[in-house]
Amino acid sequence: MKPLHHCHLYAFIDTAYLCARPVGEIARQLCSGGADLIQLRAKNSTPDQVLKMAEEILPIALNSHVGLVINDFPEVAASVGAPYCHLGQEDFFDQGFQSVTQLYSSKGSPVIGLSSHKPEQALRAVKAGAAYLGVGPVFATATKPEAPAATLDYVRWASANIEVPWFAIGGINLQNLDQVLNAGARRICVVSAILQAKDIAKACLEFRKKLETNK
Repeated sequence: MKPLHHCHLYAFIDTAYLCARPVGEIARQLCSGGADLIQLRAKNSTPDQVLKMAEEILPIALNSHVGLVINDFPEVAASVGAPYCHLGQEDFFDQGFQSVTQLYSSKGSPVIGLSSHKPEQALRAVKAGAAYLGVGPVFATATKPEAPAATLDYVRWASANIEVPWFAIGGINLQNLDQVLNAGARRICVVSAILQAKDIAKACLEFRKKLETNK
């Protein structure tokens, strides 16, 4: 598995976009396409359901040296042995946590990444010990319709001020990717533009190619 600072393409298995497709098959396509990280996001699933999906995805990811990230459920990440867990601001700070060490357990602790939507949140997340940050949503996105766009200005700010690995996220597709890269991003999260593609592996490869030329 690559260290975080060598990870550039962060893909997703989001149950909102599965359309009855098996999670294992999606994982294989994402790995084949060159994803460095895969997040399992299952907003309407129970912890047991997330655990079952994670158990199917993890060996596929490990076999391809891809890091599996569990969204929202640090206890599931620890139980299944996933290397990463991602939490939103509301799931971390709004629950009273101030340091990622508060989530460590005797079972083994996943590395914690945190979302951020503006500079003060990013600085707070870094201070809390987040291993990486999500920076966005850069553009308006149907994945999180309630969240206002943070815009490319936030990407520019992150490029100048954040030293831990960070991933631009939100509405990123092949048509606007150059704008994101020109603003200073070198790592991106892509959800719908990959999961809704006819050929998921090919879509990953297209994003990967652009990223490789802008390292």
